[in-house]
Amino acid sequence: MEDAKKYLGKIGIIGNGSWGTALAKMLNHNQIPFTWWIRDEKAIQHLNKRSHNLNYLTSVQFNMELISLSSDLNAVLKEAKTLIFCVPSAYAQEVIESVAVDCWQGKHLISAIKGILPQPHQLINDYLAAKYAFPIAQYAAITGPCHAEEVANERLSYLTFSSLNTELAKAAATLFKTNYINTFYNNDIWGAQFAAVLKNIYAVGAGIAHGLDYGDNFLSVYITNCYKEMYQFLNYHFEKIHPSNQVPDFHTSAYLGDLLVTCYSLHSRNRMFGNIIGKGYSVKAAIIEMKMVAEGYYAAKGMDIIQEELGIQMPISKAIFDILWNNKNAEEVFKEIESYLS
Repeated sequence: MEDAKKYLGKIGIIGNGSWGTALAKMLNHNQIPFTWWIRDEKAIQHLNKRSHNLNYLTSVQFNMELISLSSDLNAVLKEAKTLIFCVPSAYAQEVIESVAVDCWQGKHLISAIKGILPQPHQLINDYLAAKYAFPIAQYAAITGPCHAEEVANERLSYLTFSSLNTELAKAAATLFKTNYINTFYNNDIWGAQFAAVLKNIYAVGAGIAHGLDYGDNFLSVYITNCYKEMYQFLNYHFEKIHPSNQVPDFHTSAYLGDLLVTCYSLHSRNRMFGNIIGKGYSVKAAIIEMKMVAEGYYAAKGMDIIQEELGIQMPISKAIFDILWNNKNAEEVFKEIESYLS
């Protein structure tokens, strides 16, 4: 633990949604001091006074002696050596571009985003590399399966840290390991992140299917085919786009496990979002009803563009995109999906 703390240095958390709050709980549990950027001053005042987040995972009590709160992003970036980035993908680009370019230099960035940036339709590491020449060796990504609500209740969960820098991935995995969080690390940055993106899209579809009154039998076949489609994409991307001598094991919790829990769990906001649509509500109504960001909504558009650019056929992902973005009838689309599942 001490070697990991020394390597990562001062920690800064950017974002205080459910997932950011869950990660903050893990560090607080391990007595790791950190600075926490929270945009809302009211939320900061509440945390300082009541020791819990105003809007997310309110049951989690923090030891505030170890936490420094700030609404000044520049100040947090200046102080921290390692940044845990927890802002939803829909708003991440705005946050990144709100500070000077040199504020990101020399930092370790650990992304907890499970989505694609909406405008450039890129993973955050590819965006940072292209726009800011951010070194890939200073980047890591966190994937599950791990729902924030179960972290709050200290139910055993699993995290995988992916980085081309093994020392960074190992240090991060060490820092977040607790008696209720098991951690692993690998070097599959792109595969792990794209798996997280795709599982959110497929979970929206699982929710739509549930809203349309499909049963567990259909859902098991649907998820099996989703994993097959995901596996084919990850293999293509690994072989053609980012080849490596170290072949990732896609049959592990960061890939298949995260897909399963996101499609099945009642905690899954993507599944909830899809369920509302499956019951006949519009996408706009579902967004209003959720009051939280469902990453699969934005990811569907990004992945549709990516699969077109790569010339890859991904019929399930495409079908969910058509429902969400092309206003296609969910019941009719799922009748089509039925015809090619096996």
